[in-house]
Amino acid sequence: MAVFTPVDPAEVQAFLREFDLGELTELEGIGSGIENTNYFVGTTRGRYVLTLFERLGAEQLPFYLALMHHLAAHGIAVPDPMPGRDGQALRRLKDKPAALVTRLRGRSVLRPRPLHCAQIGECMARMHLATRDFAPRQPNLRGLDWQRGIAPRLAPRIEPAQRLLLETELAHQSLLAASPEHASLPRGAVHADLFRDNALFDQDQLSGVFDWYFAGVDTWVFDLAVALNDWCIELDTGVFDAERRAALLDAYQRVRPLQPLERELLPDALRAAALRFWVSRLGDLHLPRDAQLLQPHDPTHFERVLRQRQLETRLREGLD
Repeated sequence: MAVFTPVDPAEVQAFLREFDLGELTELEGIGSGIENTNYFVGTTRGRYVLTLFERLGAEQLPFYLALMHHLAAHGIAVPDPMPGRDGQALRRLKDKPAALVTRLRGRSVLRPRPLHCAQIGECMARMHLATRDFAPRQPNLRGLDWQRGIAPRLAPRIEPAQRLLLETELAHQSLLAASPEHASLPRGAVHADLFRDNALFDQDQLSGVFDWYFAGVDTWVFDLAVALNDWCIELDTGVFDAERRAALLDAYQRVRPLQPLERELLPDALRAAALRFWVSRLGDLHLPRDAQLLQPHDPTHFERVLRQRQLETRLREGLD
């Protein structure tokens, strides 16, 4: 585990007494993830995932849990938080915030084909439409304000060419974010981290989307851009695979057609999405939080993706 708080079966059995979910039959640590401690939990009544939150505070977590429950109630395949006997899903275990959610079937597809990308596009559009009546509001905590705040701490730790890339792209995105066009984009609660390892497939059928703990209110086109930048690229170059990109976009638009302004600003959203994860990974590498991250993701991947998205902008403008 990248972040690890050990719990033993007796502690989990005591925790389960706060629920009406039966007796413990299985407890297995989950090795993936860099933010939280996760366990598979089996009981005499079902299969669940227990999460102990290492970074997020109790003031942020109700938003995530409420969003997951809202989407599950709208027929979206997401983990559904389980309420305790008192009706509350957010609990405490080992002096940390904790929650128990339903366990999804399937496994992640790390080499997606167009058929996988199409299902992600359709699901994302359905998620966006389902959040139209979701009232709680919480900003994207890794959005542009956070990026601008951490950039001065990163600047002395990166190469001059990287500093220039960081400064110029932040300036571009800041100018765009202040525009009336950006303010008019459709928005709502979004996943904001829908990478290929945050979805599960069962025999090539999408069985669920998980890891909602970076969710927040942002533009829907930004959420779409995050997915495109992971599901539809060649990982070694950052270049789009045209067939996968078309499959995801076409499936999304069959459910929720993009507005003309969204189509116009999609290239900028793709750059914003690449910037967000490049800055986040730079922070994990150069500004680790109390040694909680054992192996941060390589930031050069999203530096490469960002440079590729900028190149596409220059080529498009040159053709214009």
